Amino acid sequence: MVEGKMNPLAKWALVLFALLSIILNIVLIGIHSSRAPKCSRERIHPLQGRHDYRTLVFADLTREEYMKVQQYLLKQKDLAISTSQITKPSENFLFLIELSLPKKAEVLAYLDEKGSKPVREATAVVFHGAKSYIKEYVVGPLDNPTYHRDVTKERYQVDVPINARPVTIGEYALFFSFFETEIFSKLEKLLRESFGVDKKKTLNGFEQMPRGVRSGDRKTWVSFFRDMSGMYIHPVGFEILLNHESLNMSQWRIEKLLYNGKYFDSVEELQRAYDNGSVKKIVYKESPDYGSLKPRSKPLQIGPQQFYAEGARYSINNNHVLYLDWSFAFGLSSLTGMKVFDVRFKGERIAYELSVQEAMSVYGSVTPGMIITKFLDSSIGIGRFAHELVRGVDCPYEATYVDTYRYIDVPLPVRFRNSICIFEHNMGQPLRRHFADFFHNNFGGMANSALVFRTITAIGNYDYMWDFIFYQSGSVEVKVHATGYISSSYLLPGSKKHGHQVAENVLGNIHTHFVNFKVDLDVLGVKNVFQTKDMEYMNVSLPWMPDHYAMIPKLVEKQLKTEKEAALRYDTKTPRYLHIASNKTNRWGHQRSYRLQVYSFAGDHLPESEAEEKAMSWARYKVAVTKHKDVEQTSSSLYSQNNIWTPAVDFSKYIEDNESIEDEDLVAWVTTGFLHIPHAEDIPNTVTVGNGGGVLLRPHNYFDEDPSIHSADSVYFEPGSEDSCEHNRMACLTRDTCSPNLEPFSYHGFNGVMNFNDWN
Repeated sequence: MVEGKMNPLAKWALVLFALLSIILNIVLIGIHSSRAPKCSRERIHPLQGRHDYRTLVFADLTREEYMKVQQYLLKQKDLAISTSQITKPSENFLFLIELSLPKKAEVLAYLDEKGSKPVREATAVVFHGAKSYIKEYVVGPLDNPTYHRDVTKERYQVDVPINARPVTIGEYALFFSFFETEIFSKLEKLLRESFGVDKKKTLNGFEQMPRGVRSGDRKTWVSFFRDMSGMYIHPVGFEILLNHESLNMSQWRIEKLLYNGKYFDSVEELQRAYDNGSVKKIVYKESPDYGSLKPRSKPLQIGPQQFYAEGARYSINNNHVLYLDWSFAFGLSSLTGMKVFDVRFKGERIAYELSVQEAMSVYGSVTPGMIITKFLDSSIGIGRFAHELVRGVDCPYEATYVDTYRYIDVPLPVRFRNSICIFEHNMGQPLRRHFADFFHNNFGGMANSALVFRTITAIGNYDYMWDFIFYQSGSVEVKVHATGYISSSYLLPGSKKHGHQVAENVLGNIHTHFVNFKVDLDVLGVKNVFQTKDMEYMNVSLPWMPDHYAMIPKLVEKQLKTEKEAALRYDTKTPRYLHIASNKTNRWGHQRSYRLQVYSFAGDHLPESEAEEKAMSWARYKVAVTKHKDVEQTSSSLYSQNNIWTPAVDFSKYIEDNESIEDEDLVAWVTTGFLHIPHAEDIPNTVTVGNGGGVLLRPHNYFDEDPSIHSADSVYFEPGSEDSCEHNRMACLTRDTCSPNLEPFSYHGFNGVMNFNDWN
């Protein structure tokens, strides 16, 4: 028998492998031991308040509530309504279901434990095509609907005609069918030679508003654009005027066409002119894809990120938010968008309601599609287009995302995932600080961490970012920033009077952005006054040199007594301090108040001589303060865009009765915005930087001192105590550092887009 022996080479290989394994394990253990632990998702410190179930009185409808309202209305044979998206204009269509807010006095009594819970109800908007009018119904109670009542006249004091309705998905379907039959099929040669239209390439239409020039009109200019990324900046020089006043599509007609700057009365006239060469032809050529938002270079690294080292310091329960000393309820209207209610700081109600009301733009152009364009977005639906927010781009990666449900121009309520985000954010500059280098050496300061409540609405070409920001100083900021694509028109002679050229044959059209916010402040109750403060120089004799004078600033204070006095127009000098004040005083004897600090770069408001101005009369005023009325719920309406000449809501009438605003429940209507003169850098996309406006609500003598001095975020140290963690958590940050525990990236936003191909 031969005894087996290990090959010496194999023996040394085994020893070497063992040594390498030991070394590798040591390295891995070292790497693992130096890696920071994962941050806890759980809150380390307790909340400073309790969630309040009573704020559900402001909550948007649940899917179940939407369904109950819809099913109840479908059972009402006298209404004879349809929920199909392709309902004809001549039929009855259930267009909208939304929360109907109870009367404010009832809600306050309930919130303050002095009254019973208000009945929960919904508003339903029905387009009665069969009878040529629009009705709004209140339906309730939502847990089991048993009644509906017509509130149209109560809310608007007028009947609402059927032509005031927005264009629905069903009507758009008829648009496209009409275009195919009456335009595209008859102009195949022109469309191919001028715009490259074939079986693979088409043109996209973008409608302009208002739809006509006088009450009763429903005539829409439609401009055509190349079917490319960012189509809004690819105009082709072809526009048509569609008369769709009739509820019967067979009576629709093309009234005008514009081709390369020349007008025609019919498709046939344009065809003849094109064939006989009496119109200068547009010759098609490929266009670079300058509207695409695809990155022009590969990403190299991720930018700075924020995460919560000790868990989030805010909490959301149903529609109620707690954040340090703040609490509020929230909702998202399909029509007007973001809104918060029952805003409290340190337990005291600051505001009953802060909400978006309207976004309006007025354009300049030489082409018909934009020469009369005035967009009123709530008539399309501001909140309607709040789609899913992109994690890490629209909001910080670790923000909390909230789903919403909406029922507007759909057969069933639609869920929009992650359409609201809430996050605490370091604003990038200290809230306050001081370095003492004279006499006493110390440092005291505080990072400006605030809670941001955000949604972004993509309304056609423009994207609006809406932020409500809650600061630890007791201030609230309500603001908007615009991004997305500019609207453009085909470059024609004289065009540059109305903007700048931004691409070949493309004009970026000058336009205004006006946004209206409702600010219903309740400063220590509902008995408030409206004050203004400013300065003026006065010539003063110096006490120690009576014959010598100096001009020194003097405080000028005034209390405005009526609604007309408190309607502060854009074209007049406005006092720089505007206050909603209580009759209670702080420790120093000054009336406790909140200041409205408006920042805006809006263009000129449309002259009041224009018939369309009535629908946007709120924009006459930087700030207008009125006495609260439940029937004066909004500054605009669903019907303003399409009945712009005789609007259902004319805000100026809120002021005409000139009621007293002394010791009353006051509402401030704040207008902000900016003038946009498009420029080359708006291609491909308008950036948010510098394109926005808003209002800051700041405590003014409301407290006896800055409330943020009591924040646990405060930092203080003296020479010798720089390394102490007692009043400086920053000194311990490197010791306490952990790595973020992130959720995987996901996105479902394309599930809720308006799809014109799903009509059947």
